[in-house]
Amino acid sequence: MPSTRQPVLVIAGPTASGKSALALDIAESFGGSVINADSMQVYRDLRIITARPSAEDEARAPHRLYGVLNASEACSAARWRDLALAEVAACRRDGRLPILCGGTGLYLKALMDGLSPTPDIPEEIRQDVRRRCDREGPVALHAALAGHDPVMAARLNPTDPQRVCRALEVWLATGRSLADWQDDPAEGPPDDLTFTTIALLPPRDILYDGINRRFAAMVDEGALGEVRALIARDLDPRLPAMKALGVPELAAYLDGAMPLDTAIESAATKSRRYAKRQMTWLRRQIIIQKELNEKYSEKLKGEIFPFVREFGLTA
Repeated sequence: MPSTRQPVLVIAGPTASGKSALALDIAESFGGSVINADSMQVYRDLRIITARPSAEDEARAPHRLYGVLNASEACSAARWRDLALAEVAACRRDGRLPILCGGTGLYLKALMDGLSPTPDIPEEIRQDVRRRCDREGPVALHAALAGHDPVMAARLNPTDPQRVCRALEVWLATGRSLADWQDDPAEGPPDDLTFTTIALLPPRDILYDGINRRFAAMVDEGALGEVRALIARDLDPRLPAMKALGVPELAAYLDGAMPLDTAIESAATKSRRYAKRQMTWLRRQIIIQKELNEKYSEKLKGEIFPFVREFGLTA
């Protein structure tokens, strides 16, 4: 009896591994829609510096959840999961293959494995904690957290304002440790979906060289203008978009705090470190059906496309 589950193809890999090009080629050949699973490519303000697909590429096949949020918004894994599930359902209605494309491990895990329940935080508590953080700093808030919730405080770096604030907000809103919430059983993956993962995991030296060259190209293509426009909006520096790879470094250059070549090298170094963490996560946290130890190029179609057909990944 044929499966009634909707097949979902996942294209995963570190930054600069060629995920977007592979997803687009599969989408064109197999009637698919590419669904973004990158936490920074959801922001419309950051096309260049987040290496979002170009307008020309987006016109070649349906692309979803790219540039759908304003930089003034914060996108959580839970929010992205809801958006992604809606897009997968739309693919089913339209007879298209859903192709998740991205390297944000938390997003992929949220969809494929499910999420532990987390509480809604009243806005007044959230704002009060953020104001305290601005006045007193994250180390002081970490000390306050330790007085209420020593278990969660022990897990957190005192200089990490985002996570310290979140943990304190949860305790103040619920009287319960965020660690307890995280230990609750996960919601579980959707029982009507089946996931097949292709991972691009190139050799580190090749990947790092590509990262270096790509970031320099981003600057040539207008990344400085993107960051300048973002800074002009005077947004909360804790927002995710303000911490996208390359944004703090180019902002420092624009503010006169460092030379451009230093900013580019610093951003590329952080990108390389991030890519290393992505590869480690993928190898440890996700079941990979097809692993390719090189960057994507069209020569790999002969290996990848038969795999897609074999797994029945057709709409």
